[in-house]
Amino acid sequence: MASPGEPLRVVFWGTPDFAVPTLKVLIASEQVVGVVCQPDRPQGRGRRVLPPPVKQLAVRQGVPVHQPQKLKGDLLADELAALKPDLFVVAAYGKILPRAYLEIPAHGCLNVHASLLPRYRGAAPIAWALINAERETGVTIMQMDEGMDTGPMLLAEGLPIGPEETAEELEPRLAALGARLLVEALRRLKAGRLVSHPQPHDQATYAPMLKKEDGWIDWSRPARELHNRVRGLCPWPTAYTTLDGKLLKVLRSRCGEALDQQVPGTVLGAGDEGISVATGQGTLLLTEVQLEGRRRMRAAEFLQGHRIPAGIVLGATPRPGGGT
Repeated sequence: MASPGEPLRVVFWGTPDFAVPTLKVLIASEQVVGVVCQPDRPQGRGRRVLPPPVKQLAVRQGVPVHQPQKLKGDLLADELAALKPDLFVVAAYGKILPRAYLEIPAHGCLNVHASLLPRYRGAAPIAWALINAERETGVTIMQMDEGMDTGPMLLAEGLPIGPEETAEELEPRLAALGARLLVEALRRLKAGRLVSHPQPHDQATYAPMLKKEDGWIDWSRPARELHNRVRGLCPWPTAYTTLDGKLLKVLRSRCGEALDQQVPGTVLGAGDEGISVATGQGTLLLTEVQLEGRRRMRAAEFLQGHRIPAGIVLGATPRPGGGT
């Protein structure tokens, strides 16, 4: 057992922005002997190949980085075992670790998961909590096993969700909470006071990986449901529809007034407050949008250069593949 004042030898597994605060606190307080993240991938409209956020931080701090395409095989496992790690810490790495990796560190593997387990196990807990209109989420520190977020829980703390909050806004708040909880978990680990509790598996819900087609707006659905989907899918893959055959992303919205029934997708009006659209139940006010090939902007600014007459129907030309 490591003493309270002795740094742990840690291998960190993580890839996106969510993982960065956790890596920062580990670098500040422990001995990070390696980082494993997903390979560099094309990003943005220009499809430039860029390193993930975790790699950028690790490189700046001089921490060795591993970016395997696959985890099968013994090469990476042997390299990590040679580092003699006390602990693996995982935060949004993007793949399930096989047993061969889980058995390497002396104290096992801790995962920083962005939900109150056993709810929202899986790859996209933040998005699905918003899509499902949850009022609270949180972070759980868990001991990893071979399942998908099924291991014993060590620490958890809830976080209220703002009524208009998007995933883009909620993620950094959860990331900061996860980093703070991990620091407390490591303090208890060193003191021999880190206690685990099994998950109530019969209460589990799931948060599957998002696909681009998840963003297609079905205007026949109620406005409240579409609003929550807009919140959960910003910034990726975003909720989207079409306008005159071009992809129109919806980054922010509000539920509008209930009016007489119109054909779903019909634009009822457009002004400084946004673009009012009929849905299967009520109206949805689009307040921030991005037209294919253009930057995102508030609806009022968008309307200065794009006249949208009342009566036009959004989504009349499906683009189920998404993206620009």
